[in-house]
Amino acid sequence: MKSFLTLSIFLLSLTFAVAQTINNEVVDDKGKAKLLGPINKKGLQKEAYKDWFNKNHDNYIVNDKFVETFKDSLKDYKIKVFLGTWCGDSKKEVPRLYNVLETADFNMNNLEVIALDNVKEHYKQGPNSEEKGYKIHRVPTFIFYKDDKEVSRIVEHPVETLERDIEKIVTNKRYTFNYIAANYVQHLLEEKTIEDLQKEEGNLVAKLSEFVKGTRELNTLGYVLLRAKEYEKATYIFKLNTLIFPYKSNVYDSLAEAYFETKNYTEASKNYYKVLSLNPEDKNALEMLEKIKLATKE
Repeated sequence: MKSFLTLSIFLLSLTFAVAQTINNEVVDDKGKAKLLGPINKKGLQKEAYKDWFNKNHDNYIVNDKFVETFKDSLKDYKIKVFLGTWCGDSKKEVPRLYNVLETADFNMNNLEVIALDNVKEHYKQGPNSEEKGYKIHRVPTFIFYKDDKEVSRIVEHPVETLERDIEKIVTNKRYTFNYIAANYVQHLLEEKTIEDLQKEEGNLVAKLSEFVKGTRELNTLGYVLLRAKEYEKATYIFKLNTLIFPYKSNVYDSLAEAYFETKNYTEASKNYYKVLSLNPEDKNALEMLEKIKLATKE
């Protein structure tokens, strides 16, 4: 009897603890609230978020006739959403997604929503590393699964509209999501070693140059890896970006930052000087070179 009571109390405590993790709200050092970890619509109705959520949900005019063409197909899918309640694109697109799914009579038990952080130490990470393994580098990201296998995703914002993007995904039409170059690099880093990728760098740079959307696409991915302390991968991404955009100062700045964080001050200095060769008035590069001087004297 005693064992049964102990087990019951444990299970009740566990259930309560799990319940407590839903819609977890924290306040940052500037006094701004944000949600972290698993959340649902109820969490987005809290005081700090309800204004932007309700506005973008209610003001979005769903193409309900178009939704009718794919609502039955959508029933076979599960959707995993990664967002930041601090992120402008998330504030716009996530309420719209809810509106579209509600219009389609989607089973919300098949919708999982995870809120990620924006502080430097946990950049685009969940409190329990919920983002691990999902190749998240932009928020929001909506991942569509059928039979527990990823079919496609919507990254940051739809290519056309949410309705048209979803229709293409769930009816097996050709669809290419945003930032395909960054996703491709993530895939390569899972499949091959950096040494192997360096051997085919010429072909890789040529291929990426055709699809990459400016310097920020790979830079953002690099910073996600850097904040996750995956220093070798982050440095490789930043180097790759300098090969694609050799005349852009910001790519050398990012590479220099990665070297600085790993205390490779020689390479950090070299890249900050490269920044200055392209942009002589760059204040950050000048300040960082002074920091390096102080660090090497100690």
